[in-house]
Amino acid sequence: MDEILYSVVKNHEEQYSIWPSQKELPLGWIGCGISGNKEYCLDQIEKIWTDLRPVSVRAT
Repeated sequence: MDEILYSVVKNHEEQYSIWPSQKELPLGWIGCGISGNKEYCLDQIEKIWTDLRPVSVRAT
């Protein structure tokens, strides 16, 4: 069973991912204030990331 605590993160294009909470975020990614187990974080991403197109494409 995966007991790693994850954080939901997004980049400047508003693309979402999960990242292990204990690791430093890679450049270009910021935390969204959501953390939990992998399943919970992926469920939250599914709820908030409804338009998978990058923000630069949506703006055109």
